[in-house]
Parts: sequence; structure tokens; C-alpha cells
Amino acid sequence: MANSSAKSGPGSGRAKTKGGRTTAKQAPGRYTPPVPKEYKESPRWVAVLMFTLLIVGMLLIVVNYLGVLPGGASNWYLLVGLAFITVGFIVATRVR
Repeated sequence: MANSSAKSGPGSGRAKTKGGRTTAKQAPGRYTPPVPKEYKESPRWVAVLMFTLLIVGMLLIVVNYLGVLPGGASNWYLLVGLAFITVGFIVATRVR
């Protein structure tokens, strides 16, 4: 069985290219950014503040659930602990 739609030859209607590149040449490898002239480093207090906020927030939540804080377990202690942790994460984005 011959496939009549797959003609090849001078009467097929398709122009054939002879050799050559049919796609644009791409640069090899990945982009490498230039090396910075100075290395940015955050002050030591930023890392200390970050860890302090995260740990205080965690301890506040744990102590709240243990019921040791004045007034017993309260949602306000939980919210304050979560706020400390949130600010700790925000400070963590500034550490270099």
C-alpha cells in the first residue's frame, strides 16, 4: 500500500533546503553573573535579633500551652508569639 499523501520528488510542492543551519545558534552553558567587587555582610546584631525573636516566639507559645503564664492559656499569648516568629522571619530575609 502506497501512501499517496507522502509524495517526494520534484512534483511534491515542498521546497527542500540544502544543508545549512535551520535554527538560531544558542550560547553554550548558563549565564554567570559578574563577581561583586565587595561582599555585603550584615551586622552581627541582625542574626542575633533574628534568632532571639524566633526563640522567644516559640517559647511563648509553648509556655502558653503549658499554662504557666499569668491568666492561664490565652489566645493573646499565642498571637504575640506568632507575631514574634513572623518578625523573626522578616528579619531573616535581611541576613546576608
